[in-house]
Amino acid sequence: MDLWVSFQARDRIYDSIEATPSRNIGLVLGTSKYIGKTLNPYYTYRIEAAQQLYMNDKIDVLLLSGDNAHRSYNEPWTMKRDMLRAGIPDDRIFLDYAGFRTLDSIVRAKKVFDADEFTLVTQAFHCERALFIADYYDIDAICLAVPSPKGLAGLKIRTREILARVKAILDIYVLNEQPKFLGPKETISTSTETVSADTLLDPQQTEDESLDAPE
Repeated sequence: MDLWVSFQARDRIYDSIEATPSRNIGLVLGTSKYIGKTLNPYYTYRIEAAQQLYMNDKIDVLLLSGDNAHRSYNEPWTMKRDMLRAGIPDDRIFLDYAGFRTLDSIVRAKKVFDADEFTLVTQAFHCERALFIADYYDIDAICLAVPSPKGLAGLKIRTREILARVKAILDIYVLNEQPKFLGPKETISTSTETVSADTLLDPQQTEDESLDAPE
């Protein structure tokens, strides 16, 4: 199962901004900004890469998808604040507060935000699983793979990823798992008149300083 997930994604993953084809939408998969009080490198790499995609005209808008579990933990809003600080206009940013896991983020991008093609931004191992899910749902997705931490931390994540891939296959082909929430459509437009689509839940103003693992 692990090799199958890797194999199917081999021609759709890019490792540089320059090599990444242009797409209208960049989908950034969320994770916590901090591990304790230390910046989470998984988060930092994703955010910086997404900003560079936008600045280099590789994407037109950003869809920031993540968990909004409680008032003190809001991945999409935290990502948005960092995008605004980087100079990306508010009307180029769309938020999905119900991206509780990878399957939710991918399926909601299509079913809620009407995104049939997009560029994912996450680590390479996560790219492969996300592209596997996108392929099943007939989504034309590619992925910009950002760096992953090395050493023991990387080994632990790799072990977890194998289990996550087995679960993803079971979710799709056996259990027919669906996103926890869907809700009304919020079609993403690349028009400069578009107002940011903050879907499902209200944003909270606090940044997360807890939890650790990339989703």
